[in-house]
Amino acid sequence: MEQPGPAITFIDFILSLARTTAVHFGDIEEPETGQRLPPNLPAAAQMVEIIAMLQERTRGNLTEPEERLMDDLLYELRMRYVQAQQDDRRIVEP
Repeated sequence: MEQPGPAITFIDFILSLARTTAVHFGDIEEPETGQRLPPNLPAAAQMVEIIAMLQERTRGNLTEPEERLMDDLLYELRMRYVQAQQDDRRIVEP
């Protein structure tokens, strides 16, 4: 019989969501294949919204380090999304 792994913490869970978001941005390799995938901005945006929803739903129930992580992480992910949108723009020459 397999022994259960260590208990996952809330911070571990949020960081795993952030890692998935980074995969969708094309910033890191996909864990299963080890390959960097092309950016998928709609999927990245959805992950940011999921993390934001979790922040809203857990407000008042988090420790100070968890709250700080959520605030900092969402700020960084939102700024990364803005950057990704700008990187995707193309200049059209007449």
